[in-house]
Amino acid sequence: MKILAINPGMISTKVGVFNDQEMVMQVCINHPFEELCLYPNVMDEYDYRKGKLLEELKKQNVSLDFDVIVGRGGLVKPIESGVYELNEKVMEDTKHPRLNHACNLGSLIALSMAQDIPGCRAFTVDPGVVDELADVARITGLPEIPQQTIWHALNQREIAKRYCREHGVKYEEQDLIVCHMGSGISYAMHHNGRAIACSDALSGDGPFSPSRAGTLPSVQLVKLCYSGKFTLDEMLRKINGHSGWTAHLGTNDGLEVEKRIEKGDEHAKLILDATIYNVARYLGSLAPVTNGHVNAVLITGALARSQYITDGLKERLSYLAPVFIYPGEDELAALANNAYRAMIGEEIIKEYK
Repeated sequence: MKILAINPGMISTKVGVFNDQEMVMQVCINHPFEELCLYPNVMDEYDYRKGKLLEELKKQNVSLDFDVIVGRGGLVKPIESGVYELNEKVMEDTKHPRLNHACNLGSLIALSMAQDIPGCRAFTVDPGVVDELADVARITGLPEIPQQTIWHALNQREIAKRYCREHGVKYEEQDLIVCHMGSGISYAMHHNGRAIACSDALSGDGPFSPSRAGTLPSVQLVKLCYSGKFTLDEMLRKINGHSGWTAHLGTNDGLEVEKRIEKGDEHAKLILDATIYNVARYLGSLAPVTNGHVNAVLITGALARSQYITDGLKERLSYLAPVFIYPGEDELAALANNAYRAMIGEEIIKEYK
């Protein structure tokens, strides 16, 4: 079975070709800043990114005879986890997403390409809007603002399942705290196979990250919004892209921050230590969700490559449960493997309505 997996990010598009579950080609197509600046918003990049993808496949001598094309899911309405066959309804909702993000282009490109290949099917898997919250987790202090979820559902669930395979346990029988740490940071309590409490990482919820503000004091935030210094769009970019490490240190590069610390930069050390402190504080807040029962804490994402960060988190979180580190992310494999299991009947193929 020949499978193409497509994972658009903010400045790149990752692509993988699989024979069954074996990756036979992987490439990261980088999109220069000056080229992306030609498009008013990320949804306008559709033709550009699809064209670059087709160019790369031709360059790699990959024939377009795929059985399945699976794209990273967009920020559509809240849905439960799983594998979804792409249809016109999900495409229409993807064209009018809840928030602009490059992930919205994954499904659009996947279905468009599949429609040009006889017999090819198009899927998406565990988009960032997966919502399996317990009812009590939806309630906030303002009825107008219920708790919502936008998180790294695809990678978190794949890492949770990997941990379970490695330890001979069933995902559906575990209580796992999982945290994805990249340019954005999301966390969730996975209880018996469902994420019953998790963050809205794209909307300013949880710890600050390399480029996002996280949760802020409400009154101070409201005053800043009405200060006259910023427009609505400027404030949205400020809290989601121009904040966190970017605002404090002028960079969102973890290696750069650690180099500064090695050279004696005390401010950089303070900000990185504060990141560890904040992540641990929010992860610890998940324990009461399962009455204190936690089988393991799993840390994943690009920042999990940093021993400074992971050692700090282990020190603060080991009292809860054993802490396991899964550096990086493997979202291409997660997309392809779920699509493969769906095609052979091991996963239910769901319909987006």
